[in-house]
Amino acid sequence: MQSRFPRSSRYDIQWMIDTAMGPNVLWLAEWLSEAVELKPEMRVLDLGCGMAASSIFLAKEFGVQVLAADLWIRPADNQKRIEAAGLSHLITPMHVEAHAMPFAENSFDAIVSFDAYHYFGTDDLYVGYVTKFLKPGGVLGIVVPGVAHELNGEVPEHARPFWDWEFCSFHSAGWWRRHWEKTGLVTVERSDWLEEGWTFWRDWNLICAEACDGERRDGRLSEAKMLEIDNGRTFGFVRTIARKS
Repeated sequence: MQSRFPRSSRYDIQWMIDTAMGPNVLWLAEWLSEAVELKPEMRVLDLGCGMAASSIFLAKEFGVQVLAADLWIRPADNQKRIEAAGLSHLITPMHVEAHAMPFAENSFDAIVSFDAYHYFGTDDLYVGYVTKFLKPGGVLGIVVPGVAHELNGEVPEHARPFWDWEFCSFHSAGWWRRHWEKTGLVTVERSDWLEEGWTFWRDWNLICAEACDGERRDGRLSEAKMLEIDNGRTFGFVRTIARKS
């Protein structure tokens, strides 16, 4: 992946595996950063940061001040990873529930989310809530698992053996654009599809499967098999970027 994700390729592969909770968030963060200008003076909320790998990447690569927010991972555990990376001066970990955020309005220059926003952001009213915390002109940017076209409740036959009900949160680039634009609160600058994204998703599952065992290994291999069979017809990654009006 060195040619496609040159920044991410400089990070230790075992560290990426150890902090993985799904797809490779460094690759997703790098893809987002290709379309969002990040500067050292910016204050960024990394919403649903997991084990803070994406927060560490953003702070290290762009010098931004990051609030690493997650519901499931203890801030003390993320603090250890942040300290080990030498980035305590740039990253603050916090326990945050996405619907009850403890921030003042207009707090952030950018709010980003990787492999997380689809779990809480498909609600029609959520854009109105989350953008309260953006400064005027601030950027909301996400990368999430998605589908090439809306399924409208119909599960592709080849995906049925692997289907998880949580896949209902996967949507197309066009859906995310409409979902945000209809509020009139943001201007969507782009909503697009990662070319060959399914191959990166599959390959990362195979890399992680080699490094783990038991149910984690089985889960990774099953997902990789689904993606291989699908061959890009359905599953991949969507990037959506908007600016607060």
